[in-house]
Amino acid sequence: MTESPGPRGAFLPVLPRAAWVVLGGDFVSAIGSGLTLPCLFIYAHRVRDLSYGTAGLVVSVIALASLLGNPVGGAAADRWTPRRTLMAGLVVAAGGSALLALARTTLALFGAAGLLGLGVSVIWPAQDALLAHLAGPAARSAVFSVRHACLNAGLGLGALGAAAVVSVAHPGTFAAVYLADAASFLVFVPVLAHLGSPARQASASDLGRPERTRYREVLRDKAFLRVWALTAVIVTVSFGQFQSGFAGYATRPGGIGTRGLSVAFAANMATVACGQLFVLRWLEGHRRTTGVALAAAAWAATWAAVIIGGHLGGGGAAETAFAAAMVIFALGESLLSPTLPAIINDLAPPGASGRYNGLGAMAFTTGFLLGPASGGLALGAGEGTALFAVMLLACALAAAAAVRLDRHLPSAANQITSSAVSQRALPLVVRVTIRHGPAGSCTRQYAVLLSSCSHLAVRQEESPL
Repeated sequence: MTESPGPRGAFLPVLPRAAWVVLGGDFVSAIGSGLTLPCLFIYAHRVRDLSYGTAGLVVSVIALASLLGNPVGGAAADRWTPRRTLMAGLVVAAGGSALLALARTTLALFGAAGLLGLGVSVIWPAQDALLAHLAGPAARSAVFSVRHACLNAGLGLGALGAAAVVSVAHPGTFAAVYLADAASFLVFVPVLAHLGSPARQASASDLGRPERTRYREVLRDKAFLRVWALTAVIVTVSFGQFQSGFAGYATRPGGIGTRGLSVAFAANMATVACGQLFVLRWLEGHRRTTGVALAAAAWAATWAAVIIGGHLGGGGAAETAFAAAMVIFALGESLLSPTLPAIINDLAPPGASGRYNGLGAMAFTTGFLLGPASGGLALGAGEGTALFAVMLLACALAAAAAVRLDRHLPSAANQITSSAVSQRALPLVVRVTIRHGPAGSCTRQYAVLLSSCSHLAVRQEESPL
């Protein structure tokens, strides 16, 4: 039974206090990640004097480490509980970030980047499993929406801090932000260690069971495999182009400078942070696959706007077009966040949510690897417009695939419910067996509904044994 939700306003979803605590810790660590996210390539190339190619490989190591860390984190979450696995991942990520601040050689940079990537990739499935459990089935869409808003707000604040502090002329500023990033991971650890006992007991009892479902059994779940494939495709044609193909196209054929690009990214983060909960409220009562389809449609519109911006010849008109494209992209993000992670967790049987989240995170990782690779090849060949035309078509096909996915999902895994309603009433079922005579018996079941109005609704059922 989940922890009672704390009082919240009409606008914010009603979530258990423990879920808000985890979301708050994630927000703090996102600020630290925002401090360093744009810096690694510049740090490796300009401060540590690595070549362009080697610096790019250092950045790639973080994503490559995720291919190992995602399944490892998922299995560990099932074996040792998501809370403990999340704490371990935070410590590993903090170590990687601190070592980046101290690294002086090429080998040390590769090792530190790999350690950071491993830690972050363990954090992802463990935190998703923990949030999904703390929120409960009815509020899973809501908790992942809030998580996405917190993530973007934290990354945005961190990026603003980095812009104000970091300077190539002062190499020590890079070390300072990496140490601050390490601290942002570590401050989350004692918060998790002192989560309230109901959350700790629930995590241990439901999510820390001995292994019952192995990865090979997860891969037999056809509904999950369809969700996985759709996730990988969608991430490839959306997030995979967000900071690679889009940035390269906007600043070269598009003709805008770094200032215009920064404005576009700022517009994206602000739209997500301010609009996520409005989108969640609008989606309540709809199918999650509808949200996925609408997200893919929004990204198709994004790439159409990018193509238009690329043919405006630079200047203010192009900057406006690219900023508008990133606002539309943010709408797609807000539509997607309450859907796929919640579906993955609703498909997971008891004791296997870690593994389902581990493979789900790997679908995102796959898209993050394939997207930049395809975008870089297309831009290098001078085919930027063709790239985004193909991405537009792929998004349209992904929207159609999301609609078709509906028929393969259980209805309970495909509905965005109102957490404000569903979290206020939790059923407590008491079964009483009454025997009638020596030859037979029957069971009377009393379902007692404890509601926020402090009244009891009692249902009596009788069935022969």
